[in-house]
Amino acid sequence: MKKPRLMTPGPAPVPEDVLLEMARPIIHHRSAEAKQIITDCAAGLKYVMQTQNEVLILTSSGTGALEAALVNTVQRGQKVIVLNAGWFAQRWQKIAQAYGIEVVSLDFEWGQAVDPARLQAALNEHPDTVMVCATLSETSTGTGHPIQTIGKIVAGTNAVLAVDGISGIGAMECRTDEWGVDILCVGSQKALMLPPGLAFISVNAKAWAKIDAFDAPAYYFNLKAARKKMVDFDTPYTPAHTLLMGLRVALKRVQAEGIEQVWQRHSRMSEACQAGIRALGLELFSERPAEGLTVFRVPEGLKEGDIRSKLSDRFGITTVGGQDKVKGKIVRIGHMGYFDELDVVAGLSALEMVLHDLGYKLTPGAAVSAAQRVLISGSSA
Repeated sequence: MKKPRLMTPGPAPVPEDVLLEMARPIIHHRSAEAKQIITDCAAGLKYVMQTQNEVLILTSSGTGALEAALVNTVQRGQKVIVLNAGWFAQRWQKIAQAYGIEVVSLDFEWGQAVDPARLQAALNEHPDTVMVCATLSETSTGTGHPIQTIGKIVAGTNAVLAVDGISGIGAMECRTDEWGVDILCVGSQKALMLPPGLAFISVNAKAWAKIDAFDAPAYYFNLKAARKKMVDFDTPYTPAHTLLMGLRVALKRVQAEGIEQVWQRHSRMSEACQAGIRALGLELFSERPAEGLTVFRVPEGLKEGDIRSKLSDRFGITTVGGQDKVKGKIVRIGHMGYFDELDVVAGLSALEMVLHDLGYKLTPGAAVSAAQRVLISGSSA
């Protein structure tokens, strides 16, 4: 039996101590112990998200946080600008349309970073915009977007900036308060090192003013109800408190390492993986790669499915392909959360052997050597 190696951009591997914590006997979700867990998790989440704002806990996937952000902040018929550069950015648009919210979609080529100048022009053209919907790390393309610059632009308007940080938080730098992110949405199954099932949303005063201005058509995802219960470190409905037990342990891991060091570790792994991919003569898909995953184009003459199935059959490595317009054209390798440098080197070694078996011409060890040079020197330069 092969050792399973999960190298997808979500769900990501879960550390053994987190798994063991979640295997403890279940407790009652309204007990003092459960409230203490929420108390500890709220503090840890504020640290990871680099915010002093309230962080609310939802029992859902990260998409629930996106829906909560929109439905609680923007009224039917009002306008949002969506920075649309990938499959998951499109989710903002689809949620908004489901609630009768007008969408101005700024479309960018997949794999390219959002151009802040186009956002500035759009805000000038649409001064009645209530929200700008952005993505920190676009998992479908492996692209990181310039949220800090976007935040400065939106801060000068009446609009709020809502960011999908589901696959970015815990893997790449994001300073929520300093960068002017008004609403930040996060999911549990990526760099936070948990199974799916929890979502987190931070909200600042600018966003709360809009939320408090009307009665949102929301029940389960009602942020005012979540805020009211969070005063007592509780939730309005039954939380996935077994996951919260695991989250507390995962957050302690991050706090022990230090968030700056966590960002640096992911940056090193990302640079090493990119260097290895380039050393094989493969083309990176993104012009501005995110730190939590590496995406490359399938070389001429090979099939994405063959690469991925051989990685799985021979080495137990699970990766994912492309979605929508890039289906069959790219391979996505995750290295977020419970990963270290050796995991990246081993993954590249397996990729070399698989490509060789498929008839792709390469120099054995090229990817591994390139990655090691980055890890030894600290830079791919």
